Amino acid sequence: MSVFSRWMIRIFQWEFWPLWVFYFPVNFYFVWLAIRSRSFFFFSASNPTIDFGGMIGEKKSEIFNLIPQEYYPKTILLDDYSPKELIETEMEIGFPLIAKPDIGERGNGVEVIGSEEELKNYGAKMQVPFIIQEFIDYPIELGVFYVRKPSEKVGRITSIVQKKFLTVTGDGQSTFKDLLKSEKRAMLQVDFDHERLAHLLEIVPSNGEEVVVEQIGNHCRGTMFLDVTHEADERLNRAFDKLAKQIDGFYYGRFDLKCKSFEDLKELNNFSIVELNGCGAEPAHIYQPGFSLLKAYKVVFNHFKLMAEVSRENRKLGITYVSTRAGVKKLLDIRAYNKRLKAV
Repeated sequence: MSVFSRWMIRIFQWEFWPLWVFYFPVNFYFVWLAIRSRSFFFFSASNPTIDFGGMIGEKKSEIFNLIPQEYYPKTILLDDYSPKELIETEMEIGFPLIAKPDIGERGNGVEVIGSEEELKNYGAKMQVPFIIQEFIDYPIELGVFYVRKPSEKVGRITSIVQKKFLTVTGDGQSTFKDLLKSEKRAMLQVDFDHERLAHLLEIVPSNGEEVVVEQIGNHCRGTMFLDVTHEADERLNRAFDKLAKQIDGFYYGRFDLKCKSFEDLKELNNFSIVELNGCGAEPAHIYQPGFSLLKAYKVVFNHFKLMAEVSRENRKLGITYVSTRAGVKKLLDIRAYNKRLKAV
């Protein structure tokens, strides 16, 4: 695929636009909501128990502490540790496992770790606190967006995205690298130079063999996002309302989870929450290939409106917005932190 072809795809398929390009017109609506709410940091009251409402800079470990333990994988925070302590901690979970920065977004720094050597290498390069988490192998991975205003007795699901991992199928002759080059999504989103692919590139998969390129369900790392919001029937809405109400101070955000089936999920059986995202989460079903740009903006604007309504209602209940001074400091701190993380 030529450089020109890549540019044409990025221009005409908004799914691949940089985040700042897509959200540019949304910023004007955000300013209007801020004026109405009398604070540029109104969103901080959307989820009172989550730092900054979960917009940016929240710690995953603190959010997991809000969730009943039976609903998420075994998760351990590692801050100040030695290589020996790292391995001892791993033994409580076992391989494979997921490692991710305690503060992070959009899949940055998230890796599937399969051996002690990989874990030691990850720990050596990661200069920020991170968590290791049991790997959940349920076949379905979803992002379920939930909203409930404080004045409402019952909340609702507003978006469900199902994640389809990027795979290539062998022909018995081509290398993994050559197969990747024939996949549009791989050429647009996969970093061929990343160490996680180093041992795969020259392998020749057998004819008909499917190889998963990425096991991290993030759009910017090649995963296809599919709109399955139609699955949000009365039973599923009731299940997630029950689940969300067990999380103190949570009103607006997205459950990233794995499950065996939708039927199990409707009974809150055989599922595991791998992350809970606050007001910084997106209704990610909009990234379904072919989803209308205008329709996507309508969805995003509506969710921002709901976020503001939740925040203002919490404000009336006595939840204060983060001050302008504290909010600006938070933004600057996170900007510096993200530079450190990207340098890893």
